[in-house]
Amino acid sequence: METGAGKPKKDKGFTLIEVLIAISIFAVGLLAIAAMQTSAIRGNSTAGQLSQLNTLAMDQLEQLMDLPYTDPSLQATGNPFQQTIDGCTVIWNVTNNNPVPNSTLIKIDVTGRGKTLRLVSVRAQSL
Repeated sequence: METGAGKPKKDKGFTLIEVLIAISIFAVGLLAIAAMQTSAIRGNSTAGQLSQLNTLAMDQLEQLMDLPYTDPSLQATGNPFQQTIDGCTVIWNVTNNNPVPNSTLIKIDVTGRGKTLRLVSVRAQSL
């Protein structure tokens, strides 16, 4: 188009192709952010599950450490010991005089929510 002076008129704005390209780039960016968000949610869920299992294992270990050294729950006979807490299975094995004499090796396995966690500790007999 020409103005009255014979000079071409400059069009202002974007063409349809420019708008479609910009929207496509924006959509690809949004898809990448959505995939990253999904991955972050999955990672947080797994971390939360492992934290719950770790809490159950630590609670069981604290209970066992609070018992007298000669308590039946700390003797190798009757291994493995098992109980269910909050829908999770807590199993602990006790090995006496391991790794050194007058000590007890305690292995606690907590299974639940699709995960398994193992906690290992040694308890020495007080003199």
